[in-house]
Amino acid sequence: MARMLSMEINGRPAGVEDVHRVATWNYGHFTSMQVRAGAVRGLELHLRRLASASRELFGETCERDDARIRELVRHGLGDRSAASVRVSLVPAVDSLSRTDVMVSVSDPVADAPRPALRVRTVTYERELPHLKHAATLGLTYQALQARKSGFDDVLFVGRDGFVREGSVWNAAFWDGEQVLWPDAPVLPGVTMQLLQAALTRVGVPWSTRRLTTGDLPALRAAAATNSHCPNQPLAAVDRVLFPGGDTGLTEVLAAAWAEVPWDSV
Repeated sequence: MARMLSMEINGRPAGVEDVHRVATWNYGHFTSMQVRAGAVRGLELHLRRLASASRELFGETCERDDARIRELVRHGLGDRSAASVRVSLVPAVDSLSRTDVMVSVSDPVADAPRPALRVRTVTYERELPHLKHAATLGLTYQALQARKSGFDDVLFVGRDGFVREGSVWNAAFWDGEQVLWPDAPVLPGVTMQLLQAALTRVGVPWSTRRLTTGDLPALRAAAATNSHCPNQPLAAVDRVLFPGGDTGLTEVLAAAWAEVPWDSV
């Protein structure tokens, strides 16, 4: 687990009462980002995610305030130019129609390739899958159970039999010609959205498709994508092996990611 460097709420150090409130009332949403040289990839998408989720969870009167969010992130960073940042919006003490903003800053994730994962599938559907919300017990439990069984992580399949998403990542697949993303109720990850736009710009075809586990043996590669890594390869899903020699997917995702611009916080 990354070393926590600071935690602020509304621009001041989070106190015991703040932490207790957030820890015991598991209601809210968040976004996570990597900061380098004071900039973030896809900052507008992160801000849009926060605004949209706030309207859904806290009501239409919860106004979007991008300038405030950016100011609080800059304040939380202080003089740090590189860090992992999590911005959480939680109910205000005195009103469910207003939010407090918690900015947590920790060590940056290493910008380096990650080892291939062996994952197992499990039938599980996150509540409100389109939101990056605080109710993470279920997905964490499923990931831990997979690790107890000798896997690295878990890939969720809906009750309808279609592949959805990983524990904390979106899944991408490669059929040798194009990148495939599951057409299912999933979190529209910022990294996934940025990759899709960049793939279009660099001329790599991609599409969404309803996939079952029975479709996976016909595919050539798979990867996990999130803010920590845009192209972590999957070595296997259940008993379906993806040979490490086929680097087409990780290469096209890396090339697309390199085209994603940085936005100053």
